[in-house]
Amino acid sequence: MAVVLIVTSAPPLVEGGHLVIARALERACIEAGHRAAVVTTPSNRFGQQASAYLANWMTDVSQTGAGERVDRVVSLRFPSYAVRHSSHVSWLNHTMREYYDLWDDFSSRLSPQGRVKERVRRTLIHAADNYLLRKNVRKVYAQSATIRDRLARWNHVQADVLHPPPPQRDYRCEGYGDYLFFTSRLAPLKRADLVIAALATPAARHVRVVIGGEGEERANLERAASDRGVADRVTFAGRLEEAALVDHLARCRAVLFVPKQEDYGFVTVEAFASGKAVITATDSGGPVEFVRDGETGYLVDPNAESLGVAMARMMDSSSDAERMGRQAERSIAGLTWARTVERLLESKG
Repeated sequence: MAVVLIVTSAPPLVEGGHLVIARALERACIEAGHRAAVVTTPSNRFGQQASAYLANWMTDVSQTGAGERVDRVVSLRFPSYAVRHSSHVSWLNHTMREYYDLWDDFSSRLSPQGRVKERVRRTLIHAADNYLLRKNVRKVYAQSATIRDRLARWNHVQADVLHPPPPQRDYRCEGYGDYLFFTSRLAPLKRADLVIAALATPAARHVRVVIGGEGEERANLERAASDRGVADRVTFAGRLEEAALVDHLARCRAVLFVPKQEDYGFVTVEAFASGKAVITATDSGGPVEFVRDGETGYLVDPNAESLGVAMARMMDSSSDAERMGRQAERSIAGLTWARTVERLLESKG
């Protein structure tokens, strides 16, 4: 039996996929006979990154509150990989992307003075990450090939890909219904607006979509649906509790997931676990590592016309949706939490 701490950084009262992964890993470790707990550490806020890195560096993860020696630390999201332990592996979700692949968009919205200040901060964050991911951890696992490639490009860090399995839920398939399902935080990078635009194309004039999730873009999306004349074919279901999420996955025809350069995205593997195909975009990052065009879903160019055609194809043939959904389910049969725990706790890690 090992004592395992799963460390991830999170702002107060903010949920994210990394916390879902952390809790699922904790449960899987316990089911494997280990002692495990999730530790949340301070996260970066713009202008206070240095204090967040320092707070993580100073966090004591050597023993539990009961005085037990910790055998393995697994860190996830930035800057939790700054915690110090002699047996520390990072299962990386992502670094602070505004200073990496999202820098151009982020910096373009700054004043000239702000851009100079953030360019200095970017240099310091790169230096800190390079040191921590090379010297402070024994091994780096990336949660997707997309993350692995970013690490190689920006930090010159070599990482093994270890995909997170679907969260431990009672997935099921109850058929292939009359709507497509989109579930995500409603933020610009998740591109629910692309789904709304696709609904307005001639090819998708008969398609119905249920959108689950909340976020800063909801009002804009509802306005766009009304302006484009598709409000009667899109349902905004709001924040979904686990039972409602699993129910939609069980009953929908297929799942839409078209983010821009997603790190990983549980949506894909949760859809697959429910026997449902996924429609995603060629620039969606993590989902592209799972979706095989015409076999487990559709890969489309990231524009409304291409997405609209794929949505229509999926709705025009329930038999194709079922065939691809069943193949999708089979494709992740080997993706289990038991194997994930073995990889993360192996002695060479």
